[in-house]
Amino acid sequence: MAEVAGGPRPEGEGARRRRAAPPLPQYLCSSSLFPLQTVPGPAAPRRAGPPPARDAPTSGSARPAPPLPRTRVREAPGGRGQPGWAGPCGGGASRGGRGRALPLTVVAPVSPAAEAAELRARLRSVKHTVLVLSGKGGVGKSTFSALLAHGLAADEAKQVALLDIDICGPSIPKMMGLEGEQVHQSGSGWSPVYVEENLGVMSVGFLLSSPDDAVIWRGPKKNGLIKQFLRDVDWGEIDYLIVDTPPGTSDEHLSIVQYLSAAHIDGAVIITTPQEVSLQDVRKEINFCHKVKVPIIGVVENMSGFICPKCKNESQIFPPTTGGAEKMCQNLNISLLGKVPLDPQIGKSCDKGQSFLSEVPDSPATSSYRSIIQRIQEYCDLQHFQEEKTI
Repeated sequence: MAEVAGGPRPEGEGARRRRAAPPLPQYLCSSSLFPLQTVPGPAAPRRAGPPPARDAPTSGSARPAPPLPRTRVREAPGGRGQPGWAGPCGGGASRGGRGRALPLTVVAPVSPAAEAAELRARLRSVKHTVLVLSGKGGVGKSTFSALLAHGLAADEAKQVALLDIDICGPSIPKMMGLEGEQVHQSGSGWSPVYVEENLGVMSVGFLLSSPDDAVIWRGPKKNGLIKQFLRDVDWGEIDYLIVDTPPGTSDEHLSIVQYLSAAHIDGAVIITTPQEVSLQDVRKEINFCHKVKVPIIGVVENMSGFICPKCKNESQIFPPTTGGAEKMCQNLNISLLGKVPLDPQIGKSCDKGQSFLSEVPDSPATSSYRSIIQRIQEYCDLQHFQEEKTI
């Protein structure tokens, strides 16, 4: 009969008690779209005899095992319907409550220099990269990104890609007429969703089961998805990569600049509206570009006046109380790429997933967009010429 503090207990009573299972180890997934996977460890052996009393210290207790090393786990990309697919927000569990196993490949830890070299090799086929930024939301940044992609792709000899890294508010699938489309897996990675033969799109919106699903992610998971978009998407040979970013300066901006700096960024186009409340945030965005050493192609003043389709007179819906973007660009020595007037047909075309440039070719806004796109092309061509000259 075993002796314990508090008096003898019948032999075997402790053997019938279930000990609490040790915590399960987790393997860190540093750059994956999918949720963290928990791998069960070996079951703890059951000790015969009574458990130690709570109020009596035990002697000779085993020392805790050292923590497992942080291991990089890369998951095979796959779309909805592919083996191993798990929803980005569902925690990897199906509706029935039973998780679906993901195909994991454990590789050796990778240094930042090796990751940069990997991204550089992957993005070597991208000729020009343009970031579209805005200081605040609601100024037409995603609309401009979509129309910029359409305008560049009007030249069938050019290959254009549009990358939407607005993780929590993806609107590009709707504007490009791709709502409900899904990402498919090819032999070399994820395949973009194509609007035209020379215009491919990638967005987190393609990975959601419904466009109304909320993506509630912290910074590290957003950064992992952005890296996965750049590393695992089979973009092919691209003349222009347009990156639509969320408003402000957040984790997504720092990540995309860090990852693309391994390759090349031609510059950023900053979208604003004429009123001072928008220009205040644009100045912060300009300061951000200077700090991270991203060249500024120029500023676009969106919603700059309204031209009546009947009488052709112009009215200022958002009056530039401090001189608008033109005055700000003069003070900061930045190029003003152009002003785009309001046109109700722009919103209608975006809701239908159509290109405003081709649907309403005679609009004054269309003329402004084409002029701005031409200036961006000239800037990128000049950058490419100067780079080749220095090599």
